Amino acid sequence: MKSSFPCKTPLAAAISAALASTLAFSQNSTPDDDQLEEIVVVSKATTYANNAITDSMKLQNSSITSINNFIDNLPGVSVHEGDAFGFDDWSTAITVRGFQTNLAEQQVGSTIDGLPNGNSNYGGGAKANRYIDTANLQTIEVSQGTADISSRSLEALGGTLNYVTSDPTLDQRVRLEYVSGQYDAQRFYARYDSGLIGSSTRFYVSASHQEATDWMEGSAQNERDHLAAKLMTGSDQLRFTAYVSYDDIHEDNYQRVYSEADFEAYPDWDQLIGDWTNTPYVNQAHRRGWSTLRENLFAYGKLDWEANDALNFAASVYFHENEGRGDWIPPYLVDVVADGEGNPESEFTGTRVSGGSALGRLYFVDGNGVALAPREGCVSSITFPYGGAGAAYDPACYDAGAIPVQSYRHSHYAKDRLGFTFDVSWDTSENNTVRAGIWYEDGKREEYRDWHKLVDARVGLPFENPAYWVQYDREYPQDILKWYIEDSLTLGNLTINLGANQFLVEVSRDDLFGASQDVTVDSDSDVLPSAGFVLETGLDGLSLFGGYSENFKSISDSILERESADLSNIEPETSEVMELGLRYAGARLFATATYFDSQFENRIIFLAPGSAAGNDYLIGTSGTYFNAGGIDSSGFELAATLNLNSNWSLYGAFTALDAEYKGTGDSAVDAENGIFAGNDVTGIAETMAVLSLDYSADRIDAGVSVKNTGERAVNTSNTWYTDDYTLVDAYLSVSGEAISDSLAGFRLHAQIFNVADERYEGVVSSNAIWLGAPRTATIGLTFDF
Repeated sequence: MKSSFPCKTPLAAAISAALASTLAFSQNSTPDDDQLEEIVVVSKATTYANNAITDSMKLQNSSITSINNFIDNLPGVSVHEGDAFGFDDWSTAITVRGFQTNLAEQQVGSTIDGLPNGNSNYGGGAKANRYIDTANLQTIEVSQGTADISSRSLEALGGTLNYVTSDPTLDQRVRLEYVSGQYDAQRFYARYDSGLIGSSTRFYVSASHQEATDWMEGSAQNERDHLAAKLMTGSDQLRFTAYVSYDDIHEDNYQRVYSEADFEAYPDWDQLIGDWTNTPYVNQAHRRGWSTLRENLFAYGKLDWEANDALNFAASVYFHENEGRGDWIPPYLVDVVADGEGNPESEFTGTRVSGGSALGRLYFVDGNGVALAPREGCVSSITFPYGGAGAAYDPACYDAGAIPVQSYRHSHYAKDRLGFTFDVSWDTSENNTVRAGIWYEDGKREEYRDWHKLVDARVGLPFENPAYWVQYDREYPQDILKWYIEDSLTLGNLTINLGANQFLVEVSRDDLFGASQDVTVDSDSDVLPSAGFVLETGLDGLSLFGGYSENFKSISDSILERESADLSNIEPETSEVMELGLRYAGARLFATATYFDSQFENRIIFLAPGSAAGNDYLIGTSGTYFNAGGIDSSGFELAATLNLNSNWSLYGAFTALDAEYKGTGDSAVDAENGIFAGNDVTGIAETMAVLSLDYSADRIDAGVSVKNTGERAVNTSNTWYTDDYTLVDAYLSVSGEAISDSLAGFRLHAQIFNVADERYEGVVSSNAIWLGAPRTATIGLTFDF
């Protein structure tokens, strides 16, 4: 294993110093007054199916792990990431009842303390782990299917994930944490809670740094810094809450595997490499050149006012700033200036070009920067990657002295959002409540792509600045307005909800180079009805619930990237969701059973760049989107928690799901675009089963969880299915007092992911897979004083 690389940031150094000084601190520390207590009720009594993570699910995951992975054991939910730490947004996938959020599709909504995350796509979006440090997470509320009508998301075709931050503690506290793990994993975390100031004010501030390498050949240098603060003040009648977080991350990606044969031949390697060679064609697979860099600043202020016993108001203002880039290293320079035969190439000598089209590619030059051609008749001996290359890429096909050239391609992303929400709840009588609200957001996303020449393609990644070619530069303004209204009427044992909501969305494309026509699209929904009920059956603890909703996803700005897309014929995506279920809450048993049926219409698809033949680095803004039928999914979920006694609990979940593609109605169009009506939806398992056994006492928490995931289709033609697989995870958390009273305030925690070291196909997206992460162990120490 590669030796651990040192912490490189001032934040890491500061946290490390704090840990070093306080671990030798006085032994009079108080025990953790926030010690986790098992939450066994995983479903609220609403008209729609919902679940929340339990404390044992949090303990099962190391604090260095992405918060996205915490929901993996809930019914109907599956989460896959490139490694056990979630250190790769590129390869992250979340599925809920046949709906997916991954590199290619975003169909599951996400909110942060009820406020929109913007979106979850790779270019300009941000998943929840960019907003919240794992140690600052209170819970995650998963609303499958019909969800809450007030949900603020443009992606919630298949439910909403609400990530809830923890509140400041009532008592003053300093918490320090250190985590170490396999694959050079390290995490440093510090948090200060003020406790109550006066009678109603409290706050916390926290900072963390974490790092790890990849699990394959150990060349990645993944690092993340996160700062956060939260303030709460006021009374029960009038309360103000503010939150701010800053996240800075550098991730070196994992690569997709494009065939079952490659997976069988290389179950532990994605065919990215850590060593640099003298051949640009090989170096395009250098892992350090496949990178995601992002910074996210997110802040909000919320005001909750209980005007009287019957009337409540809530208002919030939020701001989000996102910027970063995605990197690749194409094995050539793009020829964008017609310099004439025999003249030095401008791309090599440092000329900067904005806009225009590629005229060709430059692979090797002489000492004067004049393009060279391979010897006539030379046959390349290169076999890696992507099955090999032609003579133009092979240094053996050129005379001595030929200089290889290579690009560092940067796709730059930026996004600013400013929005507000307003909600009112009015109890018009003892048995009737009316809720209403609005959400408005003004945002703008920017994207440009530039190509930099590597200083010396024989040596490594250092690149020249400025870029020799800025390929395109665009802005995408967007305005969002949503309103909703819902009436909830209780008649004896029956509660009925009736509601409606609507999205009014305008998105534009402004081409700063004038290379394509500016365009504006109004992507408004119809008025979307929703309805639901809860019936208390009369049997102690047993209730029946059901719901129906129509959901909507607007045409996103990513579709406007493709100027060839026929926007006049593209419709927003919609879904209709119905569910019917039972809940039981007894003294020791808590259970839910749900049947659901979802109809996903007007699915918009685009074939993403990249294939088994290699990446099309010049794809730019070519290609197109179109509506391609949809998806029918239906199934059954069961989840239950049984308290065996005061210390032991057993949790189980089972999902059976049938998700199939619907065609366009024109078999010729389906065949031309690779749509196979009636085939299984890629990435969706037909069955999932979870069983967890947990032990919780005053000083020790421990548990083991087993999850089986059934076969999943990889490609739309259904010629490749993943094997089913079973993962076993385990954790142990021991307070210092269990060892010695002098260790009060300390807590030791350890987790092992994939205990049996199962080899499996992980993320499924774009007719390919990412490899599943191997056994990964972490151990950490938390100290409170």
